[in-house]
Amino acid sequence: MPLAVDLFCGLGGWTDGLIAEGYDVIGFDITQHVYGEHRYPAQLVIQDVLTLHGSQFRDAALIVASPPCQAYSYRAMPWKKAKALPPPDNTLFESCFRIQREACEAAGRHIPLIVENVRGAERWVGRARWAFGPFCLWGDVPALMPPSQGISKGMRCGRSSDGERQFGSLNDPRRYGSNSKQRKMASAKAAKIPLPLSRYIAATFRPRIAEAAE
Repeated sequence: MPLAVDLFCGLGGWTDGLIAEGYDVIGFDITQHVYGEHRYPAQLVIQDVLTLHGSQFRDAALIVASPPCQAYSYRAMPWKKAKALPPPDNTLFESCFRIQREACEAAGRHIPLIVENVRGAERWVGRARWAFGPFCLWGDVPALMPPSQGISKGMRCGRSSDGERQFGSLNDPRRYGSNSKQRKMASAKAAKIPLPLSRYIAATFRPRIAEAAE
């Protein structure tokens, strides 16, 4: 089974698709997200991604990542207070590409990377290569991508005028207190990568994996 690494894995939206396409997956996050039956579906390592060195992923076939989006999302809001904030810290976003470079150097081959975040991040990290609904992608994004109509039916998502995610009432984190478990669960579910997207990315890179193995 080809190995995939899921950075900032959350509830494992990327991992769901990778497992479905026959990958062995290891997820990394600074905390474990468990909300009833909702939890990460593969091997999970609780570790700060900033402390990882890409050389430990030399055997990986694919790296996926969804660094935190809150700083970018807030600055994209049409509020005076949000607009007055200093530039966000891009360290977590940039760490994904550092890890990829280190992994490629250690492996002596290219290891593809897909990074997902919100459209509001573009102002600070550069234009995304593709948008699957409200999920924007950077890195080794395939030239051909599926239409975004495949977004999970359980999450009524759309794109607002400023490009940020909007959700149906049941999954809207704003319905709950800022430090409540319900808000954390809603936020984690809202950020989860849709299965059609994660399966497509996983399947797209499988032929390259097979060729490398030969």
